[in-house]
Amino acid sequence: MATNMVLPRRSGGRPETGRTVHAQLSQTGPMELHQELWHRMAKLDGVAVGRSHVSLPRSRALHLEPALAEGPDAAFLAGTEFAHLHSVDDGSLHVMLPFAWAADAIEAGWAEYHPLVARGLLPQSAVMVYGPRDPHELDVVWQLVERSYAFARGLL
Repeated sequence: MATNMVLPRRSGGRPETGRTVHAQLSQTGPMELHQELWHRMAKLDGVAVGRSHVSLPRSRALHLEPALAEGPDAAFLAGTEFAHLHSVDDGSLHVMLPFAWAADAIEAGWAEYHPLVARGLLPQSAVMVYGPRDPHELDVVWQLVERSYAFARGLL
């Protein structure tokens, strides 16, 4: 896992995203990349996959085993859920990142704050990372997921 990752700038403009349902509406990548991302996510040690506590039923969530969930409250969406991948239709995901990493991901064009951050209902660690459009983007998105996992484990 990269500890001193420097995010490259994401190419192109930001995709359109929904506000009623916070999902990616444009610039979606191939389903194969979304499947590969989920495959990697589901193999993280100490993680149970299942339904999200906070997202639509088609989302797939990562729940950290309680004994490993040593991160701060800001590392979790609900319970020990620290990330969920939206449906294969858009490939975006919500993750919890350390505040500085969330800001860096947004600045580099990879993410945006969850709308509930502006309303004070979620911490500034809650971001939606845009789905990967190519193998390079998959690697960057994967590094953000790894960072979220380390945050939830209390390793950052």
